[in-house]
Amino acid sequence: MSVKPLHVAVLMGGWSSERDVSLTSGKGVADALESLGHQVTRIDMGRDVAQRLHDAKPDVVFNALHGTPGEDGTIQGLLDIMGLKYTHSGLATSVIAIDKQLTKHELVPHGVRMPAGVVVQSDSLYASDPLPRPYVLKPINEGSSVGVAIVTADGKYGNPIARDSEGPWQHFDQLLAEPFIRGRELTVAVLGDRALAVTELCPKSGFYDYDAKYTDGLTVHVCPAEIPDDIAEAAKAMALKAHQLLGCKGTSRSDFRWDDEQGEAGLYLLEVNTQPGMTPLSLVPEQARYIGLGYADLVQRIVEDAL
Repeated sequence: MSVKPLHVAVLMGGWSSERDVSLTSGKGVADALESLGHQVTRIDMGRDVAQRLHDAKPDVVFNALHGTPGEDGTIQGLLDIMGLKYTHSGLATSVIAIDKQLTKHELVPHGVRMPAGVVVQSDSLYASDPLPRPYVLKPINEGSSVGVAIVTADGKYGNPIARDSEGPWQHFDQLLAEPFIRGRELTVAVLGDRALAVTELCPKSGFYDYDAKYTDGLTVHVCPAEIPDDIAEAAKAMALKAHQLLGCKGTSRSDFRWDDEQGEAGLYLLEVNTQPGMTPLSLVPEQARYIGLGYADLVQRIVEDAL
């Protein structure tokens, strides 16, 4: 591929709960950019990130950070102030998309089907359930299924939830409670103005949590998903609509649950990831390969979009 050589700063690492994944994403991106002939400055983000970016003077910044402060608008605001071009979504989109409840407020009025949710104070869970069991508790603004708990009728965490039961209520003051949707886990990547494919995620045990996402062999990816064509098209259309309504740039990934006993009415968007992973196990590169776009070319496309 003949491309104009650029100086790209790759931001990775940081201090979020997703640091290790970000380092893997960043290494893959940096290696790919160098293979295309670009000059790359690798930056493991610390509190001195503004000075390091000022000293590097890149043409563009590839944001390979996951979680806060790389996905919540914080780094986007800094890069805006510094006048640097950067990949993926901007400040306002990042602020909204990382907050699952704000995302609902933005998308549901436009016809995007999402589970009804209620924000609860964690200490209230020790008195009573916010929803009928089974239901899901998750942090309002974490990614990669960090801190997700499925509260079932068998009282795994106690009934009501016990104070000494390990779970997200011990680590977050507020949580989002949603009805549990039975069925299948689907995901759709969007690149620019195109929804790429639908992948079904089949964990070998439990649900698609952080370990299942990032440990080789714990989850089977079926791409394209073996689902009816109308469900695949509905998921792709919903992902593209969410990408556009939120104002996402570059690439995003939308995660779904599909209750296959209810047909299209059982398809629910759970969240939109504005900084999807770029690791060897990540879903966006996998779907890009499915449509014939190799990893390096995918990285190049994301950089070109930022310019």
